[in-house]
Amino acid sequence: MSETKLKTLVIGSGGREHAIVKSCLKSALISEVIAAPGNGGIAKEAKCLPLDVTDVDATVALAEAEKVDFVIVGPEVPLCLGVTDALQAKGITVYGPNKAGAQLEGSKVFTKDFLNKYKIPTAKSDTFSKGEADDAVKALENYSYPVVVKASGLAAGKGVIIAQSREEAETAIRQTLSGELFGNSGAEILIEEFLDGEESSITIMVSGENYVYLPAAQDHKRIGEKDSGPNTGGMGAYAPAAVVNESIKAQVISDVIEPTLKGLVAEGIDFRGTLFIGIMIVDGIAKVLEFNVRFGDPETQVLLPLLETDPISIMFHCAKGTLKPEAVKLKPEYAIVIVAAAKGYPEAYPKGETITLPDNLPTNVEIVHAGTKLGDKGEILSNGGRVLGITAFGKSLKDAATDAYKVCDAIEWNSIYFRRDIGYRQLTREQ
Repeated sequence: MSETKLKTLVIGSGGREHAIVKSCLKSALISEVIAAPGNGGIAKEAKCLPLDVTDVDATVALAEAEKVDFVIVGPEVPLCLGVTDALQAKGITVYGPNKAGAQLEGSKVFTKDFLNKYKIPTAKSDTFSKGEADDAVKALENYSYPVVVKASGLAAGKGVIIAQSREEAETAIRQTLSGELFGNSGAEILIEEFLDGEESSITIMVSGENYVYLPAAQDHKRIGEKDSGPNTGGMGAYAPAAVVNESIKAQVISDVIEPTLKGLVAEGIDFRGTLFIGIMIVDGIAKVLEFNVRFGDPETQVLLPLLETDPISIMFHCAKGTLKPEAVKLKPEYAIVIVAAAKGYPEAYPKGETITLPDNLPTNVEIVHAGTKLGDKGEILSNGGRVLGITAFGKSLKDAATDAYKVCDAIEWNSIYFRRDIGYRQLTREQ
């Protein structure tokens, strides 16, 4: 690693970005870290500057004005809009794939075609465009229920409908293709077989065909305990997830990761950044549900701290094409994050409430901010649905969970809501 210190810009405002900023602050590689736009918790630790992350020109102008050496892009939207290409054109090193690579998240149809072309295990599907609603409805004859209807474009994590009946499926197809549900994101759709199994998240940090495999994680999308109620952006996560045993890990590497990276090279795509692979394990075989081209949230909050090697150093080497995966070391620990949300999320919820955090945290616990802002007197105010992430580490998942929940209970905030069963599947297995 070069001894030159890097002035670094982190793009984004969520829990994922706060976790990245925390890693930057611990990194010997970084001289200064700036976040744009950041949030209330990040602002307590680093300089935050206003930015519309969907404005590529404004992002480039900010990076140039601040004379940054390295940019880490948190969210998917700027990646899909080509922010990496624009920054690289100005000679700025970027962690996050270019626009061609970002299609893996930006277009579900592109991804499904890619998976089928390179014989990567996935659910069977059919693709339809605007004006083909009748054909799509007819294709339902080839599927059993439940069946999945997906908008191809980015829909803020909401573009997937699991239809329990033909009537539900037909409504989903017509409303998506018409633009009623997801706007332009639904101009193309996938009808896909429903995979029934156990889900997990595989995250790799990629530099061409070289990559670092991070511990498998499992998150909890549903608002209620025992995974009940509406889907959310994620109510908590833990790693390593035992459901991805050595056999499944080997199959994921041989059947998913290696053909994906070789396929990207064959397509002329120089992928440098995070590849998040959502898998469903069905009868002992992992099949790809989706690709994301950035770290997951809340998975980032448990994965980065499990790296013994400086995560920012890994990102920089990925971006420069100098990654040496064999040099990366992991901590032999478990991590868990509990998401504290505003009561009422994912529907209507209050904002602007004062949050008082414990003065002293245990050394194995940290609080990551997602939806917060600073008040006029520097106080922390709620400013979103998912507001905080309480992350803890331990020699066992049970130890980590116990310590995380103690801190959750010490937070003072009128509308705090969190699930008390994060990691329950694995904790049940451990008993």
